[in-house]
Amino acid sequence: MKVRNLVSKRYKETPADCIIASQTLMMRGGYIKPVGNGIFTLLPITKRITAKIENIIRQEMNRIDGQEVLFPVVMPADLWRKSGRYDSIGSELLRFSDRSGADMVLGMTHEEAAVQLMTDVADSYTQYPFMIYQIQTKFRDEPRCRGGLIRVREFTMKDAYSFHTSQEDLERYYMRCYEAYNRIYARCGVPEVVAVASDSGMMGGKVSHEYMLLTDVGEDTIVLCRSCDYRANMEAAPCLIENEPGQAAPLEKVDTPNVKTIEDLCAFLKIRPQQTCKAVMYQRNADDSFVVVFLRGDLDVNETKLRNYLRAEIHPAVITEASGIHAGFTGPLGLPEGVTVIYDRSLEGIEWFATGACEEDKHYIGFNIARDVGQVTYVDVAKAVEGGICPVCGKPHIYTSRGIEVGNIFQLGTRYTESMDMTYVDQDGSLKHPIMGCYGIGVGRLAASVCEAHRDDYGPIWPISIAPWHVEICSLRADQPEVAEASQKLYDSLTARGIEVLWDDRAVSAGVMFSDADLFGVPVRVVISPKGLKNGTIEIASRDKSMKEIKPVEEAEDFVVNYVKDALAALECTL
Repeated sequence: MKVRNLVSKRYKETPADCIIASQTLMMRGGYIKPVGNGIFTLLPITKRITAKIENIIRQEMNRIDGQEVLFPVVMPADLWRKSGRYDSIGSELLRFSDRSGADMVLGMTHEEAAVQLMTDVADSYTQYPFMIYQIQTKFRDEPRCRGGLIRVREFTMKDAYSFHTSQEDLERYYMRCYEAYNRIYARCGVPEVVAVASDSGMMGGKVSHEYMLLTDVGEDTIVLCRSCDYRANMEAAPCLIENEPGQAAPLEKVDTPNVKTIEDLCAFLKIRPQQTCKAVMYQRNADDSFVVVFLRGDLDVNETKLRNYLRAEIHPAVITEASGIHAGFTGPLGLPEGVTVIYDRSLEGIEWFATGACEEDKHYIGFNIARDVGQVTYVDVAKAVEGGICPVCGKPHIYTSRGIEVGNIFQLGTRYTESMDMTYVDQDGSLKHPIMGCYGIGVGRLAASVCEAHRDDYGPIWPISIAPWHVEICSLRADQPEVAEASQKLYDSLTARGIEVLWDDRAVSAGVMFSDADLFGVPVRVVISPKGLKNGTIEIASRDKSMKEIKPVEEAEDFVVNYVKDALAALECTL
């Protein structure tokens, strides 16, 4: 491929609305073009990258006995009604009617389609276990599109579904997928991706992991331990902290004029946030009934945990005078009837704290839940914090980082096979529901995440396993016959030996050529120039600047081929 013929345009300026480096570089480098909010056309450079990612994924899925299928993008709504998700999922699921008036959906995930496919096909225990997978376009009407391909509405995803006759068999296969994912990310050149325990969300199931690329621009918060290998998404991480019980004292109501925040209360009473109990108020989406969460004043509510505990969707409360709730002065005593009250585990065992008195400009000091409220149930609905206690090793070495989710795996159980009445005949003749697992990787997001992880100020540094080309030839002064001849010969020889080559023979300055080469991010750059050929040499360098060699013209071809082969072999890939 010659650069002059490449369907792509490079830009010096950063396009508007680019918020992270990978988005900026992929827009400037002619990798993607926006069509609508969260919808992109992938140009040839990106298609070459994603095709290689898909190839690695296919190899690893086939390696663990996966069988590739292709589900439809458009599905009848009745399929989703059977599983219960047509009504339980919000506006992220795009619903529409076809010309006959039938309700339809655009697939954002394909559990329902997988079960529909295998119902009446896998009807005997002798056919289990098995795994099917696809690489398919999906659509999720995401309200917060950002970061180019990092968060989009239309995307390509590999999703796989395994079916089993026992939980033990699912767990064995789950670990095979777990290791396959580790190999996929390592082969794609991002071994720094880590698996973290996660919340299953709308997918269901009790055990799930997300694969996170740790980076400061990530939208997810990851909880890690400095002393062991514990890792979890903030949504799933328990909040374990050391409490200071304090000295019990009589309950006293005090005047606190205009003191409505924890910061104001601590300043007014000259105490620390750990000595306060704050109220955070929500309402259920279904009926607007109030939910009040009490937790230690230095902590925040983990809304995912709260939703899971309530088994209901919630939103921040809208406090009106008719509600009977005194915003800024809410405490456990004096709440209106009908309010759901939740006590976070951070309050357990504390014998003295300050909290609202459910009266304007009033707070209690010396509050003691066991004495002043009675027996209550404590639940974990707080976010994990820096310096918290690790649930694995027990040391107070918890810290947080940011990450981009590039894959996930779930143990689904029988949620979908039961709701959609998929059964098989077991060995004893009884009908049973298969147990499922599901396993997803966003292909475009992974490509953008690799760009985020491997780049400099000038462009991407693509790992050779997924790079759009292995080698770029930069012909300086290609209008000179000796440069054109040497470039053509090397291009033809490398191509004949299976090396993918991008050749820039344009009549542009060296600065423009090298600037574009940086944006292409090709791992190996070969510079053929009049000056070098006069000395009988060709310059060969790696995009990551770890290698630079001046080789005799007759040795350049073999050096490049061997370098590319060795680099691919290091990532378990071949020409």
